[in-house]
Amino acid sequence: MLSKLSLILCVVFATVLIGCSTTETNTNGSATTSNSNKAATTSMTPASTTASTAGEKIGVPECDEFLAAYETCVSSKVPEAVRAQYKTSIEQWRTSWQKLAANPATKGTLAAACKQSAEQARASMKSFGCTF
Repeated sequence: MLSKLSLILCVVFATVLIGCSTTETNTNGSATTSNSNKAATTSMTPASTTASTAGEKIGVPECDEFLAAYETCVSSKVPEAVRAQYKTSIEQWRTSWQKLAANPATKGTLAAACKQSAEQARASMKSFGCTF
């Protein structure tokens, strides 16, 4: 029961993160974008950051495929002004899912949670022209 509750909370948390990120994307003005753009560029310029996060696998194919596709979308199509927010979501998913995958009691339900997150992300990322 506790493992199912943890999985449900993880999915809800991921959904809230996606929803919050999408809302902030719509409220950014052009004046804010130039300032945020500089901050995002500085924090995300090192190639080692992307390489280290992309290499960490969950061990569940549905999760690994979703994270790889989502990260590619964020890196190539999301404006730099809000890219850091999406990258934070990726790291939170990855950390949470790695913990769930490490537990044999929750690993079996993780594929379904990743599929559900992928469906929700597909809908929210269409505004950026992402298809995955």
